[in-house]
Amino acid sequence: MPKTLEVVCTSDDCDLDMMELHYRYSMPDGTGVESFACPYCGSDDSLEELAV
Repeated sequence: MPKTLEVVCTSDDCDLDMMELHYRYSMPDGTGVESFACPYCGSDDSLEELAV
């Protein structure tokens, strides 16, 4: 099963609560939250992985 990553945007100006990223099998090893930007506010340095 492909990896799932749950993240939250920590920007004070963003209303995104939480989102879940579903990777494909072809996603390169080592791909993490730093490879993505918030789809709501566009910030590329405010996403943090949630420990579930």
